[in-house]
Amino acid sequence: MDAYERVRIARKTDRPTAADYIGSCFSSFFELHGDRRYRDDRAIIGGIAMLEDMPVTVIGIEKGHTAAERVEHSFGAPEPEGYRKALRLMKEAAKFQRPIITFVDTSGAYCGIGAEERGQGSAIAENLMEMMDLPVPVIAVLIGEGGSGGALALATANRVWMLENSVYSVISPEGCASILYKDASLADAAAENLRLTAQDAYSFGICERIIPEDDIGSPSFYKKLSSELYSEMQKLLQIEDIKEDRYQRFRAFGSGVAI
Repeated sequence: MDAYERVRIARKTDRPTAADYIGSCFSSFFELHGDRRYRDDRAIIGGIAMLEDMPVTVIGIEKGHTAAERVEHSFGAPEPEGYRKALRLMKEAAKFQRPIITFVDTSGAYCGIGAEERGQGSAIAENLMEMMDLPVPVIAVLIGEGGSGGALALATANRVWMLENSVYSVISPEGCASILYKDASLADAAAENLRLTAQDAYSFGICERIIPEDDIGSPSFYKKLSSELYSEMQKLLQIEDIKEDRYQRFRAFGSGVAI
C-alpha cells in the first residue's frame, strides 16, 4: 500500500473518531466545555474519565461522521478557543495530578480570518510550550490525520502512538504538491516524499508504537487499546522526571536515521 492510499484511508468518514475512542476505551466520561475566554469549540472535546481504575484527562480532536456532525465539529479543524480549551484541561490535569491522553485527527488548524484575529498561531505555540512543561505523563494517539501544528498542539507528549493507517505531516499531500510541483494532482508523489506514514514516523522515532487496524472499531479493538494505554501509563508514572523524559524524546528525533 502506498502513502497516498493510507492518506485516503485516514480520511474515511466511517473511520472511528475521537468520540468513538473516548466512549469505548474509558468509563464515566464527564465532558468539560469552553476556554473561559470566548466560546466552546466543538472541534475539540475533552473532560475527565476513568481508564480502568485510573482517573485521567482525555482530549480529542473530533471530526464527526455525518455531514451535520462534521459541520458541528468544523471538520476537525480547531480554532484558537479549541486549543485554549485543551490547554485549560491539561493545566487542570496537572493541578490534580491526572495523566493525560489525547486523540489526534485533523487536517490542520482552522484557517479563517476570525481564527487568525483571535490568535491561532499564538494559541498553538502556547500549547507546545506549556505541554513541554507538564508535570504529568501524556500519551497522544494519532487516529487519522495528523496535520501540521494543529496536530502537534495536542501531540507534544511523552509517547506518541499511531494507528496503522494514520498519517503525520507538516502539510497535506495536496498542499505540498501545489507548492512544490504547482500541481495538486501530483499529491500521490508528494505523499511518498513527505514520509508521512506511521511506518515512516516509527523509523524516525517520531512515534513509539503502531497500532494494527485488523479489527478497528470492534469491542475487542477498543478493549485491547484501553489495556495497552493503562499499562503504558503505569510505566510512565514510575518515571522520576516526566518533563526530562519528554524533552529527551524530542531531542532524539531522527538521530542516526538516514532520510
